[in-house]
This record gives sequence, C-alpha cells and structure tokens, in this order.
Amino acid sequence: MKKLLNVYQSANSVDVALLITRVGIAALMLTHGWPKLEMLFSEGPVQFPALFGLSATGTLALAVFSEVLCSLLILVGLGTRLAAIPLIITMLVAVFMVHAADPFAKQELGLLYLMPYVVLLLTGSGRYSVDYLLQQSVLKPSYARSLSIQ
Repeated sequence: MKKLLNVYQSANSVDVALLITRVGIAALMLTHGWPKLEMLFSEGPVQFPALFGLSATGTLALAVFSEVLCSLLILVGLGTRLAAIPLIITMLVAVFMVHAADPFAKQELGLLYLMPYVVLLLTGSGRYSVDYLLQQSVLKPSYARSLSIQ
C-alpha cells in the first residue's frame, strides 16, 4: 500500500510508462491512419475535407503522413519528439477546424489523442526506444575517446 501512495517514481517505471504510452497511442492511431492510406491510394474519389487552400488529396496526404508514418516512428521510438509534432497539429486541426461546429462528443476523441502526444513531445521516448539506443551509441564512443586521450 505504501508503494501505491509514493509520489516519487523510479526511472524504470517512468520508462515503462512511456513505452506503454508510445506503443498504445501509436497502435490506436494506426487504426485511424490505415483506412486513410487505403483511401489515398484507391481509384475512387477522395472524400476528405480540403483545408488551408490544399485539395482534399493534399490534406489527406498530410493526415496519412502524420497518422501512419509518424505513428510508426513513435511506435519504435525513433525521432519521437519530432514525430509527435505533426500528430499534435493533426489533432488540433481535427478538433478546432474539422469538428469545430460539432458537439463536444465528436471533438473529445481528438482531444484524447492530443494529450499523450503532448506528453511524448515533452518527455521524449524513454529508455526502451530506438532514440535511446542511438543516443547511447553516439555518447559512448565520445566518452571512450575522452578517457583514452588523458
């Protein structure tokens, strides 16, 4: 019981929480992005809102980029902070432009997706990610070189 009430988290539990958040939100967003990817490459007409002076195909391509490619990057933890930015923008556009006139129940899903992306932007991907492995491989050789110089 004492452990449940402790406000101080170990580094390992934070890294596991970031892993669960990354994998969970990426997998959920891929279920929204995959049908858009299929729509983008289908022969039929594109049924998607045209925004910012772009065609429906252009806005659909941007949505596919963020919801599929950026979600895959977040899933493996590669460039997580950068990959979160297009997803944050996509969710803000979905909530405040596409569903602006809709009731809150239609906006709620976009807001729920927005929150973990903001957290990942602020925290990064954690220890269980490609980002961490790349950072370790970059830092270790320079540290080893500085020891051998002395």
